[in-house]
Amino acid sequence: MPTISFDGQEITFEPGQTIIEAAMASDLYIPHLCWHPDFPPHGSCKLCSVKVNGRICSACTFPAAEGQEVVSSSEEVRQLRLRLTQMLFVEGNHFCPSCEKSGQCELQAMGYYLGMTDNHYPHFFPVRDIDASHPHVLLDRDRCIFCELCVRASRADGKNVFELAGRGIHTRLVVDSPSGKLGDSNLDVNDRAAHICPVGAIVVKETAFRIPIGQRKYDRRTIAEVSVAEEAPLLRKRYEQKED
Repeated sequence: MPTISFDGQEITFEPGQTIIEAAMASDLYIPHLCWHPDFPPHGSCKLCSVKVNGRICSACTFPAAEGQEVVSSSEEVRQLRLRLTQMLFVEGNHFCPSCEKSGQCELQAMGYYLGMTDNHYPHFFPVRDIDASHPHVLLDRDRCIFCELCVRASRADGKNVFELAGRGIHTRLVVDSPSGKLGDSNLDVNDRAAHICPVGAIVVKETAFRIPIGQRKYDRRTIAEVSVAEEAPLLRKRYEQKED
């Protein structure tokens, strides 16, 4: 099988795999928020940035190729990811101590993983709507990081409930319904789109504290440990099925 060098370690990859797929299939973590093994890559958060033969690239969209030298764990790359994470915090309204997603939030866990101790940039404090019109699902746009995971998941659900509109600081998450309200859409609480959000923008109502603080996903394990444990097996299973 073809190989690439990943932080000095030789790993194999399947033809057609991206760098992040090759790494994760080998249990090697690359930070990410908008990438998910079940959906096409979006390339928006850029946290998966790595150096490939001396050039910064997004690992979720850049194809693996024989002879590549990939650097993911350098201080230069960590600083880049840290600044990107800080930007995500200041571009929205994220108040972790009062958020019901605390301990389950990938953005919060990423901040811990990268050693984030301050915001670095001034806060935007954007004015965004909270939509509680759905009987079972809350949409809190304050926490949205525009990863488009809900958009891609809803497409897979065959419903296209969510979409991003606008550009730059005017980007916003919109709902496909006559009123623009989530309660008037055809979103069902069991849809994948209702559960895929990596932050607290889309949450199922009446589930906030079923798992106590201290026992949540990222309370005892880092985001790297959780990601490798949950996502790497999905990638390996996918390529095993292709071989069969």
